[in-house]
Amino acid sequence: MMIATKNVALMPSKTNLQRICKAISLLDAIFYPEWDGRYYSYNSKWFENEEFFEIRNGCGDHIMILFIKDNCVINGFVNEFYYGDKTKENLTKGMPEIYNEFIFGEPVSSMGTSFCLWTNGEGVWQTGKIGANEDGSEEFLNIFDGNPQTYIDWAVDYFEIGSENEEDEGLVKTRINKTVSEIYEGKKLTKEMVLLLDKNFDDWKRLEEDLMDIAYNYDFK
Repeated sequence: MMIATKNVALMPSKTNLQRICKAISLLDAIFYPEWDGRYYSYNSKWFENEEFFEIRNGCGDHIMILFIKDNCVINGFVNEFYYGDKTKENLTKGMPEIYNEFIFGEPVSSMGTSFCLWTNGEGVWQTGKIGANEDGSEEFLNIFDGNPQTYIDWAVDYFEIGSENEEDEGLVKTRINKTVSEIYEGKKLTKEMVLLLDKNFDDWKRLEEDLMDIAYNYDFK
């Protein structure tokens, strides 16, 4: 069973979700230098006491996540499963007011809402009235299953990781598995770890800037 709005009990806690979001954003920063082309991105300085994570697939679909202290809300927009602004009232039914500014303000308001989920005061994931229609949430939320292999399988294909000497996709996955797992665990990032992921990496200044935006611990000495 994959994570989706119909299976919100499978979502990780807010703390674990935040850790995963930082990890996959860091990995994207290593595999894809140009920010505009990244699939996952994290901003630890979104606003005072607020942090922000975004998924952009380049096809107009967006997932935006706001972290507020012990709370979290997710807005998803998937073109194929967008049924108009009128559905937003149902999708956000029962949502705590602390999320209103984000969900009903910009940029979420202009983007639209195909699905929405949030944590309540006890940290339990909840949804509004989601109905019987598909919402596309499974495709985007399952990356949060906490399994590094889920990201590896996706990244090998998306970034075409490998070389002429590593034609076997399985060998590529084996080479990066340990490092990706360590990043998922929040281990301090070193140059050696980066080079295990991309042996040709050389944009260290830019990566340091990304790491500061993400608020991920590193040591490049």
